[in-house]
Amino acid sequence: MSPSLPRKGATRATDIPPDVLDALSHGEMQTATLAECMALDQARLLRAVFPELSPDALAAADAACKLGILKRMSAIGALLLEELGTAGIERSRTHAADMVRGWACFMVGARPELDLQARLATIRPLADDSHFGVREWAWMSVRRHLARELDIAIAELSAWTSSRSEYVRRFATEALRPRGVWSAHIAELQREPGRALPILSPLRADPSVYVQDSVANWLNDAAKTQPGWVRDLCDQWLRGDPADATRRICKRASRNLK
Repeated sequence: MSPSLPRKGATRATDIPPDVLDALSHGEMQTATLAECMALDQARLLRAVFPELSPDALAAADAACKLGILKRMSAIGALLLEELGTAGIERSRTHAADMVRGWACFMVGARPELDLQARLATIRPLADDSHFGVREWAWMSVRRHLARELDIAIAELSAWTSSRSEYVRRFATEALRPRGVWSAHIAELQREPGRALPILSPLRADPSVYVQDSVANWLNDAAKTQPGWVRDLCDQWLRGDPADATRRICKRASRNLK
C-alpha cells in the first residue's frame, strides 16, 4: 500500500495489519485513526527519524514510552528540544509522519523562553495542520501556558476566530474548554465562563460543523458548573431569527441540561 493513498484505518489496535504498523513506526505513512496513533511504536519511530540522538536521550524515550500518551508525547518533545534545539522543531513540523509533527507541538510547548504571544505564533501552523491528530496535539501542548495567562490567551485567541481556516478557529475554542479532553480543567472558566465570550460569541454562527461542535462542547463543559449561564446565553443567541448554525450549537450545548 502506498503511504500517499487514502485508506480506511483500523479502529482497534488488534485490527492493524503488521505491515501498516511497521510503516507507521518507521514514519513511512500517516495514521488514519486514533487507534493507529496509540498503537505505533514511538521509540522505533524516534530512532528512524532521529538516528543521531544520544544513548541517554534514547533511554529517556524508552522510559517515556511506558507512560500514558500525553505524558509520553510531552517527554519526547522535551528531550528532542534538549538534544536538537529549535532546529529540531523545524525538522519535525514538516515531516511526513503526523506523529513527528506532534512531537514538534510538544517541543513548542517545552520552550522556556517564549512568551504567550510568541508561543501561539509558533504553534499556529501546527494548529492548522491537515491531520486531525496534529491539531489535537497542538492545543494540548500549549494549554497549560494558556491557562496560566488566561486573560492574555483569550485576547490573543479572540483574533483567531476571524481566520479563514476552520482549523485555526476551532483551536481558539478547543484549547480553552473548561474541562477539556485528556487535560487539566481550567477552574477559572468553570467558575466564570463568561470570560471566554470574546472567543465564543464570534463563532456562534460559524459555518463549519467542526467549529460548531467545539463551541457546543465548550458550552456543554460550562453547563456542568454553570448551567444557568449556558441557558441564558443560548436564550440570548436564539432570539430573533438565528442562523441554523446557532440553533445547532445551542441544541448540542444544552443536551445535558435538565
